[in-house]
Amino acid sequence: MKIRVYYEDTDAAGIVYYANYLKFCERARSEAFFSRGLSPQSDDGYFVVKRLEAEYLKPAGLGELLDVNSELLEKKAASITLLQSVSRDGEKLFEMRVKLAFLKEGRPVRIPASLYSIISEW
Repeated sequence: MKIRVYYEDTDAAGIVYYANYLKFCERARSEAFFSRGLSPQSDDGYFVVKRLEAEYLKPAGLGELLDVNSELLEKKAASITLLQSVSRDGEKLFEMRVKLAFLKEGRPVRIPASLYSIISEW
């Protein structure tokens, strides 16, 4: 997914504020559903971040066009682990490993088979 860096994404020096990389990755995960006319939240449940580990490699700046990529690393009954990265012109700027739990009414539940087709494309 392509993300343009806007003024609101940066600090006073025009560099992307560190927390916004997490937002860029969240947008990419949500867009995987929205682009199919679905929502990441449904009557079946919803994903929440259980754990993440992030590494900031190089800064991005105002006006730049970034790529956000997601790769499925692990799939369990009620959780998935992704490797997500943000790059500019093929150069990796940020990378995170994120574990998402699938919940319904605040409790872990099995991820529906219908969602696995979307997740498997990551």
